[in-house]
Amino acid sequence: MSTLPAVEPAPGSTRVPAGSARQDTAQPVLRRRAGGRVIAGVAGGLADHLSVDVVRVRATFAVLCAMAGAGIVAYALLWVFTSAGDDTTKPTGRERRRAWGLAALGILGALVLGSGPIGLSSAVVVPVVVVAVGATVVWREFDSAGTRSASPRGQRTSVLGWARIVAGATLVVVGLCVVVLSRADMAALQSSFVAVAVTVVGIVLLTVPLWMRLWRALGDERAARIRTEEREDIASHLHDSVLQTLALIQKQSHDSAEVMRLARSQERELRKWLFGGGREDHASLVRALTTISGEVEDHYGITVDPVTVGDLPLDDTPEAGGLGREAATAVLGATREALVNAAKHAEVASVDLYAEVTEESVEVYVRDRGCGFDPAAVAPDRQGLAKSVRGRIERRGGTVQVRSTPGRGTEIGIVVPRGLGRKDTVEDHHRDDRRDHEREDRSA
Repeated sequence: MSTLPAVEPAPGSTRVPAGSARQDTAQPVLRRRAGGRVIAGVAGGLADHLSVDVVRVRATFAVLCAMAGAGIVAYALLWVFTSAGDDTTKPTGRERRRAWGLAALGILGALVLGSGPIGLSSAVVVPVVVVAVGATVVWREFDSAGTRSASPRGQRTSVLGWARIVAGATLVVVGLCVVVLSRADMAALQSSFVAVAVTVVGIVLLTVPLWMRLWRALGDERAARIRTEEREDIASHLHDSVLQTLALIQKQSHDSAEVMRLARSQERELRKWLFGGGREDHASLVRALTTISGEVEDHYGITVDPVTVGDLPLDDTPEAGGLGREAATAVLGATREALVNAAKHAEVASVDLYAEVTEESVEVYVRDRGCGFDPAAVAPDRQGLAKSVRGRIERRGGTVQVRSTPGRGTEIGIVVPRGLGRKDTVEDHHRDDRRDHEREDRSA
């Protein structure tokens, strides 16, 4: 039994697997060209569907255009009722010039033959051609916008694209107006406008469900996008804060004090992120005290438990019943100094901070259960607490009480009336800051 010699495929051809001949001979689906289009890709898609040369298809459309514009109507219908393909091959410059030349010949033939005995008058053909050109420009731009929105990058319509849409719409309106005005006298023009308006209203009423569905779809898409962005923000924040802190806690697991400090710091950061609402750290008294407590915790390694009752903005003027920025600065500075003093000298792991805002005053209490001291037995050169805290508060009309007993802890009470604190000068602020720095240097 003889065998047939193996036949090698021709250069440039592709070997066809066995059993796939049926699939290769199937007629492709009619789809417009996307990448290889010149106007809308209708002629190219039809050529691919019929397996013929695209030049022949374009020439056929040009001939049909000369027959009372039948080619334009056929092209428009195929454009509307066929979907775009996914090809990306761009047409060559020669192919573009040939396609535009055939299109120009078709339109010219429609204009010339339309004025003869076998066609319509030029008063109708010319406006119809103008309308067709305008519609082509608008449809082509919308087609391009749809392709861009489906792409991974999701590009938006450019300014030039919107200019094309406006120009095409203008051509359509001008062409329709010429057709209407050439066929109707001024007496019947008003009735024509009424008829058009009634038609538009009817179309709007008939398409209300469609517009509502589109509106709901847009709303759902917007809500889904917002939820996605929120999830991404939460994931980014958790990665940058909580996960990093957990990693540090794992590395410092042998140091319980450091673990507690990291946990407290992360707790404050999460509370600020969840409930802060983007406000500044010193926008209110409560937020300012919370920030000061966190700074003392991080710097001295102790736990500060702030408890606040009431709140007020720090930028309210004394005349408006507020505390005033200068008095608020004094309260915050005195509170920080009291916390630092407890952290450095009380020999405790935690300090209590209580603040209350009433209609008459602002009260702040700092208490520790440490070693305590005898206020009467403090040496003259160790009066930093009394001078720093008491001095800056009394200059604003407030009072300071220091209660301490050896072995039973210390409590410092700060009371500043609302609306009575006089404005501080720049020299007072600088003097208080210098004293605090000098005292910290001596203690170090």
